Amino acid sequence: MNFLASLRQLQQWNRVITTKKLYNIYQIWQSYHQSKKKGIPLIKGLPISLAIEPTTSCNLRCPECPSGLRSFTRPTGMLAEDIFKNTIDELASTLTYLTFYFQGEPFLNPKFLDLVKYASEKKIYTATSTNAHFLHDDLAKKTVQSGLSQLIISIDGTTQDTYEQYRIGGKLEKVLAGTENILKWKKELKSATPHVIFQFLVVKPNEHQIPDIKKLAKKMGVDELQLKTAQIYDYENGSDLMPSIDKYSRYSQKNDGTFAIKNQLLNHCWKMWSSAVVTWDGQVVPCCFDKDASHSLGNVSEKGFENVWLSDKYNNFRKTLLKGRSEIDICKNCTEGME
Repeated sequence: MNFLASLRQLQQWNRVITTKKLYNIYQIWQSYHQSKKKGIPLIKGLPISLAIEPTTSCNLRCPECPSGLRSFTRPTGMLAEDIFKNTIDELASTLTYLTFYFQGEPFLNPKFLDLVKYASEKKIYTATSTNAHFLHDDLAKKTVQSGLSQLIISIDGTTQDTYEQYRIGGKLEKVLAGTENILKWKKELKSATPHVIFQFLVVKPNEHQIPDIKKLAKKMGVDELQLKTAQIYDYENGSDLMPSIDKYSRYSQKNDGTFAIKNQLLNHCWKMWSSAVVTWDGQVVPCCFDKDASHSLGNVSEKGFENVWLSDKYNNFRKTLLKGRSEIDICKNCTEGME
């Protein structure tokens, strides 16, 4: 990230941070460390960050994505405006960071940018991730005008033949055109936002293009490039997607030829105290690894978010995690929340 982009990011954080939010962050941090020390779930405060799912629908068919594979057992649909607004109204004074993404392509929700604008006006840092296929000129302008703080653009190849090996059904030319439209309107509207990130998911078919994506990111003038490791569902016996460059792989090969997650699975997780995910239909799930919402902890439409967050069901999940994280199915393929 260049200096000017870093400065603009700092200005964005200064815009959203308040004394009440800082106190909430302190409460959550203290609760988390007390819980680790005592081995029982203690919770004070509300989540620092939240992910809300605009839709489960997607135009692509990426091989390690439930949306792409159309493999959900939970219902699919679009986030309702009332579910979103009620949740944001409840959390706005303490919520610092809002991600408009869980599964699916956010821009397929026709109300998406209206929801972004609503949250932005509440002084919440807003971010989303997109395959950029729908960022035509008019929508790109509206995206910049919405106040969206951060836009992650998935670009997993610098040539069409490489890109489409993971982004099945995708067109690289649309990704590049959409990026150009966003950058053009940022300049024309003299807007510091959104902070535009190229995200390159490093897999075996594209790892040879890492030098090329660095050059492309610089040439196009995006604010940041992120090289991301890929989650593989059935990783034990290996996968054609696993990169050969060790630093970009979440997995290592054992003596018997099978694979295991590199990181040690510790019996605590910051995410269970600092964040949560709300699905399009209002279910609250522990984190982004629960893609099929198999561990629903309640529904904001029925109880409101705070009642779910402080519920016995949520705390029992935290308690199970503190006792033995390896016993929770969604934690077994997790490389986040480690210390």
